Amino acid sequence: MIMLDYDSAPLKVLYLGGTGTISASCVRLSVAAGMDVTLVNRGNNAAQRELPAAVTTLTADVTDTASLLAALGDRTYDAVINFLSFDADDARRMVDVFAGRTAQYVHISSASVYAKPVHRSPITESVPAHNPLFPYANAKAETERALLESYTDKGFPATIVRPSHTYDDANPPLPGGWAAVDRLARGEEIVVHGDGTSLWTLTHSEDFAVGLIGLLGNPRTIGETFHITGDDVYTWDQIYTIVAGALGVEAKLTHLPSELFPVIAPDWFWSYEALWDIGHSAVFDNSKLRSYVPAFAPQLTFHRAARRMAQWRADHPDSTGPKPGDAEVLQRLVDAQHAIAETASGFAPKEK
Repeated sequence: MIMLDYDSAPLKVLYLGGTGTISASCVRLSVAAGMDVTLVNRGNNAAQRELPAAVTTLTADVTDTASLLAALGDRTYDAVINFLSFDADDARRMVDVFAGRTAQYVHISSASVYAKPVHRSPITESVPAHNPLFPYANAKAETERALLESYTDKGFPATIVRPSHTYDDANPPLPGGWAAVDRLARGEEIVVHGDGTSLWTLTHSEDFAVGLIGLLGNPRTIGETFHITGDDVYTWDQIYTIVAGALGVEAKLTHLPSELFPVIAPDWFWSYEALWDIGHSAVFDNSKLRSYVPAFAPQLTFHRAARRMAQWRADHPDSTGPKPGDAEVLQRLVDAQHAIAETASGFAPKEK
């Protein structure tokens, strides 16, 4: 865990979620920064991420307004951070729940909202949030708009934060997650979208947490939008190769056009990521964030982080198995690539 010398920040903060890839690191750093931290969630921690003993946990279904209100009672907060809101209707529901309960409401959105292909590089917050062909990104953008309208019309204290591809030791940043890691570890072929050379930004959750915690309690952030990303930029071939190296094996990579992923695996979330998000280069300018949070300085390189992920996998075999369906999809993509290559070879000139 990255630790910084923070000024004491005795804020009272509430996390909706708190055990996920990004949020668990933010919870840990909030406690280290002297904050009074409460989580509200269903009480699950399937990935076995460690949380400080000082955290108060309220058990509720955040998607059920009655359950959420019952858990909250008459509590109020300096900041509420929501990792669990994904559409505009839910954003409006959160406005109704937290208006008058918090001085700051931080909505965790996604950098996938930026227009793809990117309008300019590096990406700043002024790049249009317009990626309408990707349903996840489009829903996130509509959520942002609903919250900012509530800020404009009602003074609701919304701050928008956009993570890019953020990972931690328990969640590798590969399409297919631990299923992809398993294929690499076994020395099996794995398909990389495109030609593997698009540039991609990776952010460890501990680095992200420094940026987020620095925004809490600052009234100047109300009505503003920030992305929080690392400075690690790699090609996708490099990303897979680094993970394989941490496992002590050689990566066996093959490639498939991103356009074919939804054709071969229309039921897989990552197929649409390949086409409308990770298939495009994305490099970010964090100048706006640093003007608000001078302490933001990502420290964990992916080479180091990949070794930590490999160790986490060794230490947590029960929680690092493939999610249902991922292994089958990855094999389907490999089989499709071989079939396409074989078919294409039939168009080669015949020897005379």
